[in-house]
Amino acid sequence: MENLIALLVAAPLLGAAVLLCGGRRLDAVGHWIGTALAAASFVIGVVLFADMLGKDAEHREIGQHLFSWIPVEGFQADVAFQLDQLSMTFVLLITGVGSLIHVYSIGYMEHDERRRRFFGYLNLFLAAMLLLVLADNYLLLYVGWEGVGLASYLLIGFWQHKPSAATAAKKAFLVNRVGDVGLSIAIMLMFTTFGTFAFGPVLGAVGETSEGTLTAIALMLLLAACGKSAQVPLQSWLGDAMEGPTPVSALIHAATMVTAGVYLIVRSAAIFNGAPDAQLVTTVVGAVTLLFGAIVGCAKDDIKKALAGSTMSQIGYMVLAAGLGPIGYVFAIMHLVTHGFFKAGLFLGAGSVMHGMNDEVDMRKYGGLRKYMPVTFVTFGLGYLAIIGFPGLSGFFSKDKIIEAAFAKGGTEGWILGGVALLGAAITAFYMTRVMLMTFFGEERWRSRPTASPAEPDVEPAAEHGGAAASDHVAAATGEPHPHESPKVMTIPMIVLAVGSVFGGAFFSIGDRFIHWLEPVTKHSHGHPPISAAAVTSATVAVMVIGVGLAWLQYGRKPVPVVAPRGSLLTRAARRDLLQDDFNHVVLVRGGEHLTRSLVYVDHTLVDGVVNGTAASMGGLSGRLRRIQNGYARSYAVSMFGGAAILIAATLLMRAV
Repeated sequence: MENLIALLVAAPLLGAAVLLCGGRRLDAVGHWIGTALAAASFVIGVVLFADMLGKDAEHREIGQHLFSWIPVEGFQADVAFQLDQLSMTFVLLITGVGSLIHVYSIGYMEHDERRRRFFGYLNLFLAAMLLLVLADNYLLLYVGWEGVGLASYLLIGFWQHKPSAATAAKKAFLVNRVGDVGLSIAIMLMFTTFGTFAFGPVLGAVGETSEGTLTAIALMLLLAACGKSAQVPLQSWLGDAMEGPTPVSALIHAATMVTAGVYLIVRSAAIFNGAPDAQLVTTVVGAVTLLFGAIVGCAKDDIKKALAGSTMSQIGYMVLAAGLGPIGYVFAIMHLVTHGFFKAGLFLGAGSVMHGMNDEVDMRKYGGLRKYMPVTFVTFGLGYLAIIGFPGLSGFFSKDKIIEAAFAKGGTEGWILGGVALLGAAITAFYMTRVMLMTFFGEERWRSRPTASPAEPDVEPAAEHGGAAASDHVAAATGEPHPHESPKVMTIPMIVLAVGSVFGGAFFSIGDRFIHWLEPVTKHSHGHPPISAAAVTSATVAVMVIGVGLAWLQYGRKPVPVVAPRGSLLTRAARRDLLQDDFNHVVLVRGGEHLTRSLVYVDHTLVDGVVNGTAASMGGLSGRLRRIQNGYARSYAVSMFGGAAILIAATLLMRAV
């Protein structure tokens, strides 16, 4: 079975190579090739999973060494894979959800003339993500990490003819490079400290390393995780990334890429366990981000950007749980898996709505769509119930456990983290109910489309929501939309994901099944919460009901205006992503400009002044000395006479003294 591990990566990598290098002759069948190879990787994963289940829990880890990548004295880097319970969880999620998104994309990208290239990029992304989670050392993980960054750049900017898409791709790429610097520094610190990059030796030697070194490594790993998982302060790229085709949002920004940071933290659990200060910073980052994303999601009228804020918030829950240590690692991964189901389903549902609405993304121009898109309504609705934590659905089990673990942290810190997690649950229920009501209920606002006044500064123009002409395809349809259900090739993946949204959490929770599955890797600890699990569950359900009720009062009982009102100061700030881009522009862009000007001034005045002044002084001195060497014998005779006179005078003076 060990030999099958490499095939997990090889199948989609082969698909990417064939589709990107095969030329136009494959245009007619490229989408089928890409989907078949993604599905083949999933089948291989299922076979390996079945084999793993047949072994004892402590003997399920297997590995495969392919070759020595960099074999030099004192520096050994191997291309080798490690498959254990943690990486297997990601393999099934990546290949399973990824295959469903491939199927969905067959219908969604049907009329795109570059569909073959799109599926090649999807395959490339799957291969890079699988390499990331299967690598048995940090250096090979870094290769997959960078491959994911490249593939996301290509997919976000797939419609590069749109300036907004090209800009979004560059923004995502550059912001992630900041996080990548953190990962590269962490790897260099590991090598100088442990002499290796391999997971086993590095994580096994943590007990022999100082806490300061572990804290430095952990903080650099956290910086990397913030970039990939769109956590504060590197979260600004996620909303703009919605410029890519909707299947990209479902694949990269719901189920895979944004979860890579969570994987990195949990995989490096031993390092974080030895660095309590880094764990505290991790929990703070997660807590701040879950509120940040939730608040942004409340104010977005673009359905995809509202879901992007939700993704940021839900990943914040996972990072918060991962920062809690052994009491939270398993629940971070559990919520990651359930989130992969319901958030991918929500994004695909959003794409289905756009498919039937002439690619319109403004929810203020929706309304009453449940009558026209029954399958989309039901599947989207089940994903909505799952994410708000409705009792019995997957999000209820996974998010409830994170809130309980936050309280179990104990002390003032536990109460603060638990309170923040509860507040985030209430806001989640509010903004997701808002999305549901504005899209599927109320009057049919798409029948009449007044435009916003140009003088209104806080209303986002439709063209900004989905790029040129608010399009999520190459060419948007024109005229009044005629809502209709999407074809089966798009609705079947949505139905499968909805089933996972409903039953996934319960399946994992029965008999603590998921805890026992990951315990050999994450070393779970139950903790001692100051309040009972029943009290936490009751509080979670209560705040969920409050959030739903407030949203219904504002968007269910009252007509939704087609043009967004000005709103409060907080609302206007949330529409601008809580001024994150403004902050980055003032602090980083303007700050960088001022720093550059200062350095140029110092260079011109101080550095160049010293260099040029030294050169000028030597030039002047040499010019003056050169006058002595004029080639005239009489001048030399006078100089010799003068020198002799000085020597005689000095000698007589010394004798007299």
